[in-house]
Amino acid sequence: MSHTEKIVSELNGVVGEAQQGSGPSVDPRLEPDLSIPLVVDVDGTLLKTDLLHEAALRLLATDAFQVFRIPFWLLGGKAKLKRELAERVPLDSHVPLRPEVLELIRKAKAAGRKVVLASASDRAYVEALARRVGDIDLVYATDGQTNLAGAAKARTLVQAFGKRGFDYVGDDAVDLEVWREARRALLVSKSAGLERAVKAEFPDVTVVARSGSLVKPLLKAMRPHQWAKNLLIFMPMLLAHSYDLGSILSAFIALMAFSFAASSAYLLNDLLDLPSDRRHATKSRRPLAAGAARLDHAVLLSAGLTVAALGLALQLNTAFLALLCLYFALTVAYSLVLKRKMLVDVVVLGGLYTLRVLAGAAAVNAPESKWLLLFCFFLFLGLALAKRIAELQAKEPGQEAPAGRGYRIEDLRMLLPLGAGAAFGAPLVMGLYIASPEVLVRYSAPSLLWLVCPILLYWLSRVLMLANRGHLHEDPVVFALTDRTSWICCACIVGLMLAAR
Repeated sequence: MSHTEKIVSELNGVVGEAQQGSGPSVDPRLEPDLSIPLVVDVDGTLLKTDLLHEAALRLLATDAFQVFRIPFWLLGGKAKLKRELAERVPLDSHVPLRPEVLELIRKAKAAGRKVVLASASDRAYVEALARRVGDIDLVYATDGQTNLAGAAKARTLVQAFGKRGFDYVGDDAVDLEVWREARRALLVSKSAGLERAVKAEFPDVTVVARSGSLVKPLLKAMRPHQWAKNLLIFMPMLLAHSYDLGSILSAFIALMAFSFAASSAYLLNDLLDLPSDRRHATKSRRPLAAGAARLDHAVLLSAGLTVAALGLALQLNTAFLALLCLYFALTVAYSLVLKRKMLVDVVVLGGLYTLRVLAGAAAVNAPESKWLLLFCFFLFLGLALAKRIAELQAKEPGQEAPAGRGYRIEDLRMLLPLGAGAAFGAPLVMGLYIASPEVLVRYSAPSLLWLVCPILLYWLSRVLMLANRGHLHEDPVVFALTDRTSWICCACIVGLMLAAR
């Protein structure tokens, strides 16, 4: 028997059970359990997310200027705010449900009990959710006038079902007032502290589900593996042969500043991309899209990482700080608007990689190499196009193109040659650099560097071939970090550059 089945068995089979302590007690004269409705909270209980946070983020993603109206709506009360958001933002039909609570509802209905949704979210959202779940008998929700939370929800349920006339499933401290009026308390535990507080007042509380770790999903959402991209910051220092302790320390501070800024941008991007991510085969497993991480925590973490990145940048120089701010502004613009613009998105991605190189030069006061900047721009423009090719090739025949992008399936005919042309610009720039007088100053055996070009051509061609076959990881940089052939190519290139010195 599953955990939920045991809970349902207790609720449907126990009559006249007395409770101890300060929580609600069960009168032996109560009618059989089947006459007691199961009342289920929505935000954080039936759902793994919060619909108010979802709506505010969706408004920011679709019409950022409307967000400035939120404080004025809030002056009219939370109920007005929720109604204004509900009128402008539709409910995401793929918002994640909590399976344990969903099973509890199914078992209660199978036993012949009424199931009621009682939520502080706007009625339009809760009714749409009730239609999606099915088997919901009644809905009580915020109506634009009354915010149905805490004491207001408790009064509404007592008026409808009487004191001790319902069982209630909740997940937050605000639900304590409802549990005090309920016959039985059922808890979706989101923290050990909350669980202890609820058990202290309601010793017989039934824990339906536990949310799990709050920290690990947020760390995963930060995507620390993507920090490897910021190693580009070290390139100007290495090519300038500046290996003193001061340069190494400055480059490391720059690396961490860009890493924090990048993680902040990843969190923001995932927060604004929730609906489309939930419809994606792999992105739907991201912590925020799947409901494993809380949206409000992610917003605070994103803000904290931004402050940390700026704090580190202030330890270097004004030029680096300006480039970091430009990088962050571009990533925010990319998340809000630019990623939906055909070809603009890949040019911006290529530019963001080039910005990392510029910032690395600024951090250690190294001279800027136009050759290096051109090389990086063409290389990463080609990889950005390969990423779009991989996304389109991953679609089954007849499926629509990825949501939130400016591409169609038929664009593959153009993206493939565009990706090859951009990517092959990188070895071309490398060849022109090797033939330039600058190489004679820096390298004692520059002829060895010519071998770098065919290795680059092979690796880039292989990436594009895999993207065309639909076998490429949707992020080519992550693919390169986990692919043995890519590591061998990189080792050969580094070896040739060291031998040529």
